[in-house]
Amino acid sequence: MTRPSKIGARAAVTRLEGWSAAEGRDAIAKTFRFEDFNAAFGWMSRVALAAEKHDHHPEWFNVYNRVEVTLSTHDAGGVTELDVALATFMDAAARASS
Repeated sequence: MTRPSKIGARAAVTRLEGWSAAEGRDAIAKTFRFEDFNAAFGWMSRVALAAEKHDHHPEWFNVYNRVEVTLSTHDAGGVTELDVALATFMDAAARASS
């Protein structure tokens, strides 16, 4: 599989709602909030399945109803179209969860 080339966090966040450039590295970040732990964990499960299909996995941290996400394509050394695609999927899945 050919991996996409780096586009950078600045270019990515212009195309995504609510995402920001991560501090200190070429990555994008967003905090998702859900009704409760079950909703957050269900969302994480859906995202995990989609991420696995694309061999592209998020960095995330979950406490109860909050999930903090950081995306970067490690083998490209920064943000690529894979990150934009996964962020777009995450946003859609979060809307479907509410």
